[in-house]
Amino acid sequence: MLSRTAENLYWLARYVERAEYLARTIDATLRVTALPAAYIGKTNEWDSALLTAGVAASFYQTYEEANEHNVVDYLSFSASNPSSIRNCIEAARLNSRSVRTALTSEMWDTINSAWIELQEVWSKGTSTREELAKFLRFVQETSLRFDGSAYRTMLRNDAYWFSRLGLHLERADNTARILDVKYHVLLPEEEHVGGPLDFYQWSSILRSVSALTAYHWVYRETLKPWLIADLLILNDTLPRSLASCYGNLVRNLDQIGVAYGRQGPAQRHARGIRNRLEHSNMNDIFQHGVHEFIQEFIADNSRLGEIVTKQYLI
Repeated sequence: MLSRTAENLYWLARYVERAEYLARTIDATLRVTALPAAYIGKTNEWDSALLTAGVAASFYQTYEEANEHNVVDYLSFSASNPSSIRNCIEAARLNSRSVRTALTSEMWDTINSAWIELQEVWSKGTSTREELAKFLRFVQETSLRFDGSAYRTMLRNDAYWFSRLGLHLERADNTARILDVKYHVLLPEEEHVGGPLDFYQWSSILRSVSALTAYHWVYRETLKPWLIADLLILNDTLPRSLASCYGNLVRNLDQIGVAYGRQGPAQRHARGIRNRLEHSNMNDIFQHGVHEFIQEFIADNSRLGEIVTKQYLI
């Protein structure tokens, strides 16, 4: 496969996954801002949404205040935000057009129809909560349709494996950032850990990664921060956990290595991260520091993206 084709497939999957992640982040933030009035003013959830998306610095170059209207507009439609939902879907469509013959018709139809519908939503705007909720569902459903189409219709060859690399790298980064923001900056200092505000925030975060029901199935307990961290970091049965993402990354990189007849630094780096996750436990992670552990993981995950690019996509 040409490196340009592999790169387009890789980034196509990353952009679709990122758009869904932003939609989930906005939805989770809306849920927390609907808290009882007694909590209003103790924390700015919209600031945390920007931090989770990694765009806080660029946001404040355009806006003075992080409120619902400004943040939703910046994360959803802003042309000046390279990672806005609008730009992600547009970039995904451009990548799809570049590799049209490598995609199945179902995958292309999903991206193309999403782009057309997005133009209509953007022109009309989302002036009400109901319209915004409908838009966020549309973005999430687009990602689910695209992912399902890829899983059910693509040949298991290098096109599929490069697409999965992009998806799982992006998903691992997103899950790590959501968890880091909660542990490091989200809960106000004066708020009791385990209190009502803490409970609402954890619930919203589990919802943002579709893991609230899974948590109760696995642990059968009330929400506890260390169990939530265990689920999102180490439990490889949860599709969005760091352990699950790296199990898939290693598997797909190994398939590429077999197809091309050689292993390389990408395979070794991914195995190193997976082995570290497999041999970690929550006691060690808490002693080391959850924030520090996640920051190291984000850096290692980003490094894997650089290695994959250098090894296969240039």
